[in-house]
Amino acid sequence: METIVALIPAIVLVLAGAGFGWLVLRAGVQRRKAEADPRIKVESLTNDTTTASDGAVLSVQAGDVWLPEEDLAAIWTAENLERLARTYWWHLSRASGYTLRVMYGKNGRAMALFGLIPLITFHLPDYEMGDDRASVRWRIRRGLLVSQRGADRDGYLGIEVSRRQSDRPGLGRLHVEVSVANFYPSIAHSVSQRLYTATQSRIHILVVYGFLRSLANGRLVTSKVGRFAQWPKEVTERREARQATKR
Repeated sequence: METIVALIPAIVLVLAGAGFGWLVLRAGVQRRKAEADPRIKVESLTNDTTTASDGAVLSVQAGDVWLPEEDLAAIWTAENLERLARTYWWHLSRASGYTLRVMYGKNGRAMALFGLIPLITFHLPDYEMGDDRASVRWRIRRGLLVSQRGADRDGYLGIEVSRRQSDRPGLGRLHVEVSVANFYPSIAHSVSQRLYTATQSRIHILVVYGFLRSLANGRLVTSKVGRFAQWPKEVTERREARQATKR
C-alpha cells in the first residue's frame, strides 16, 4: 500500500503529461526556431536546474523578449504585471490540453488536474513593481506534487521581468526569468530524481519557453482577479482634476 501511495504523484504526472506529448516531440525544433526567427523576437533562452543535497530544487528558465520601445513602455504597469502572471497560468493550462487548470480562491491559487485534484497549492501572489524591475511570487503551500518536507516552507514560483539596455534602434529588451525555488517535489522524494527530471521538470521548461513566445507575440491575458485594474478614464480624469485643485 505504501508503494502505491508513493507512486500517486507519478501516476498523476503521466495523466497530466498526455497533453504535453506534442511539446516534448517538438521542443528542440521550437527552441531553435525561437532563437533564429526574428519574427518571434525571443532570444538567449537558458535553463538551469539544480537539486540540493536535501532534495530542494532550484529551477530557473530565462530569455530575452524584444519589443518595440513604445510597446514596452506602454505595458510597464502594475495592471499588466498582473496580466503577465495570468498569461503564465493560461499558457500552462492551454499547453496541457486543459488537463491542468488554475483554481482561484480567497486565500490562494491551486493548480488542479481537470480542475478537481489539487496538484500544488499556493498562497496569494506577492507583487513588486519598480522603474526597471517587476516581479510576482507565489509561495508554495502543499499538494500531491509537493513532498511533506516542502509543505508550507519557503518554496515559491516566481516571475521576474527587467528592462535591460538595448543595442537595437527602436527595440526594447525585456529579460524574463521564471523560477521555482526551494521546491521539494514528491515524485523525486518518493520515486526517483531521474523520473522527476524526465517528467515534471521537463514539462515546466517547455511551458516557460512557450510562455516567452506568447509575450513576444504581444498576448497578455486579462486577469481574473483584476487587483490592479485601471480606473475607467473618466474616473482617472476626475481624480487628476481634484489633485490639481489642491496644488
